[in-house]
Amino acid sequence: MPSATVTSKGQVTIPVDVRTKLGLRPGSRLAFVPTATGGYEIHPEAASIRDLKGSVPRPSRPVGIEEMDDAIAAAAVTVPVTDAR
Repeated sequence: MPSATVTSKGQVTIPVDVRTKLGLRPGSRLAFVPTATGGYEIHPEAASIRDLKGSVPRPSRPVGIEEMDDAIAAAAVTVPVTDAR
């Protein structure tokens, strides 16, 4: 069973096999959930949409409304409308 030591600052290094199994990366957040027996379970928190900021690079040039509309129109699929009468 993996274990860790708490430092004087209250920090813990999570063993690599535990980090891997939980999918933890630098910046990951953990939730400490109290159990009925008085202990705690540790769960990775779901990422917030705000955590995605900066993950997609800015476009190299500004894109105008007309160019966006053209891209949408080019990708649109025409679905025939049927009369349900």
